[in-house]
Amino acid sequence: MDLEFNKNEDANKQLVYQLEGKLKKVHLGGGEKKIEKHHSKGKLTARERIDYLTDEGSDFLEIAAFAGDGMYLEHGGCPSAGVVTGIGYVAGKQCVLVANDATVKAGAWFPITAKKNLRAQEIAMENHLPIIYLVDSAGVFLPMQDEIFPDKEHFGRQFRNNAKMSSMGIVQIAAIMGSCVAGGAYLPIMSDEALIVDKTGSIFLAGSYLVKAAIGESVDNETLGGATTHCEISGVTDNKFDNDASCLDYIKNLMDKVGASAQAGFDKKEAKPPKKDPNELYGVFPNSRVKPYDVKDIIERIVDDSELDEYKAEYGKTIVCGTARIEGWAVGIVANQRNVVKTKKGEMQMGGVIYSDSADKAARFIMNCNQRKIPLVFIQDVSGFMVGSHAEHGGIIKDGAKMVNAMANSTVPKFTIVTGNSYGAGNYAMCGKAYDPRLIFSWPNAQMAVMSGASAAKTLLQIKVATEKAKGHEVSKEEEIALLKEITDKYDSELSPYYAASRLWVDGVIDPKDTRRNLAMGIEAANHAPLEKFNVGVIQT
Repeated sequence: MDLEFNKNEDANKQLVYQLEGKLKKVHLGGGEKKIEKHHSKGKLTARERIDYLTDEGSDFLEIAAFAGDGMYLEHGGCPSAGVVTGIGYVAGKQCVLVANDATVKAGAWFPITAKKNLRAQEIAMENHLPIIYLVDSAGVFLPMQDEIFPDKEHFGRQFRNNAKMSSMGIVQIAAIMGSCVAGGAYLPIMSDEALIVDKTGSIFLAGSYLVKAAIGESVDNETLGGATTHCEISGVTDNKFDNDASCLDYIKNLMDKVGASAQAGFDKKEAKPPKKDPNELYGVFPNSRVKPYDVKDIIERIVDDSELDEYKAEYGKTIVCGTARIEGWAVGIVANQRNVVKTKKGEMQMGGVIYSDSADKAARFIMNCNQRKIPLVFIQDVSGFMVGSHAEHGGIIKDGAKMVNAMANSTVPKFTIVTGNSYGAGNYAMCGKAYDPRLIFSWPNAQMAVMSGASAAKTLLQIKVATEKAKGHEVSKEEEIALLKEITDKYDSELSPYYAASRLWVDGVIDPKDTRRNLAMGIEAANHAPLEKFNVGVIQT
């Protein structure tokens, strides 16, 4: 290995070490004292419930572990948005799992909690996966009720999704393992089967204090909405259980008898590990976002047997397209090429930039994959589309629109991995969050923004200086330096992949070595949902 490889490896492993440290902190939820208090009530934590429920030795693909990271600090924070979500296996069947974390503000719903729950339901709906809710929540976080209650993508949307999933034939099972209050009570009861744990589970539209205030009735919470009340008197819940474990065992038995769904029919062969060592991803990916590298070195350490059948290899070289397999699943790969490339006309093209020829190639490849029922994987390290008179005269807008049109109308599932830069319209063309990837993850050194930090800071500084000048104030050189630092620091913090993950612009920040596993689980999930007919719409040629 050369010196450059070693430098890259050290830098990228340090980023992964930081990622692992952040995950350990997030996994503690509300902290060790809150976990101890939770255990003292005879309850498992959200993560312990998921671990118990899922098949021993199976993978759990967590979604949005960093949701809420660094947010609501004035309210004490909201680690992992106060809810654990992901895709796991129960009785051998892939399911979406949603477990409220009552160690975080008693499982109360912040705005980001609603967004994360809706994302979990979206994954279940897109992939026709059963969804299991492990409910333990105090309901809406009242100080922020105006940001969570009435809008289209707010709290109430989850109940609409309950109804939609029911009509789609998607299995929904709910276990009330703690509090379930007010509007939140509709979620488990709109599921196919509602279970409740005796003495710790309770469900009601209004608790005892509110009942006393509203109608003057004095009643304790257990009589009002405990397991005995709802299993023997109201019939609201279907079965009660002595503890968390027996309730979760019952869910396993339910899932064991669920029939198979119709499938999309994606091609799968026996999986083969990559010939090139995935551990080398740390060394082949540069520690600087301006250094060129060959994206095929990345692809060959992710795909089966390190084999890529490249499409139009000598044309549109700033995007690499080709078919391969990941854990046996056939995939079409669209990846930004960061190498500086030379065209047959002798022109040099900058790596990471989408040119007219590469956009045209990608559009045609995407259409081919739809024709052949091959899922698409986008590997983003993109600075944007080429600009300037030569590009404009060559029709870059038309060719870019062609690519975006084909990608947006794709009916085969799309998956996106942000490895490095994700700037401007390049984010859109390479299937950013706005274009409905089934899953989207970023590596720890990824950045997502309208433009790079350096370009944005200089642009914002020029605007600020011009504004001050218009007010009659000439900005000194020292003030310019201070302003530039202030602007750069703020912008750089917003470029962080954790900033994107906290707001659910991506489904998570992952170790590059986990890319192959995550994509395989996502494609397996997507295979549960039959495909719609591909209709690309109007594309200019």
